Amino acid sequence: MTNQVDQASVTATDIFTDRHTAYGFDGAPVSDAELARIYELAKFTPTAMNGQPLRVVFVRSEAGKQRLVPLLAEGNQAKSLSAPVVAILAADTEFHVNLPVTNPQMAGAKEWLDSDPDTRAVIAANNAWLQAGGFILAVRAAGLDAGPMTGFDNAGVDAEFFDGTALRSIMVVNIGHVADGGNFPRNPRLGFDQAVTLL
Repeated sequence: MTNQVDQASVTATDIFTDRHTAYGFDGAPVSDAELARIYELAKFTPTAMNGQPLRVVFVRSEAGKQRLVPLLAEGNQAKSLSAPVVAILAADTEFHVNLPVTNPQMAGAKEWLDSDPDTRAVIAANNAWLQAGGFILAVRAAGLDAGPMTGFDNAGVDAEFFDGTALRSIMVVNIGHVADGGNFPRNPRLGFDQAVTLL
């Protein structure tokens, strides 16, 4: 039996408090509709210039996992093998080609970034990371569990999955329904009085 949730019943408590990082999954499949739902929510994460540089590869097949898993840190490989889907999140360093459509009111933005690849790469990476946070919350909002990881060979993943493209990997996220015992008790968080200053 899985812990599938009616999407209409998912609350802020489910998304931010109850669900937390999953390390083992119960084997229940994740549908195409659920993957589409994740992206359709995550795409609304705010980004600079509405540039939306995040790109996602959902790895589901055995062949895809055979390409990906050896590039993960040894301690992360079993986690991804247990997940029905592993998302590779990447920053598109040529995101700016879409700016005439995604930000039509900012005339000349594409042309400015055409001639400044260093600035473009920084904007792409910063905002893809921002979108990655939204992506993880979107997984939870879709009634699923996420196991984000940065322990992998970025250059190897880029060569294997993004060779000849402008995409640069930033994170992998295991996706599915957490197994019994598939996560640890939540570690403490800093309180308001420790992390917030009121001026």
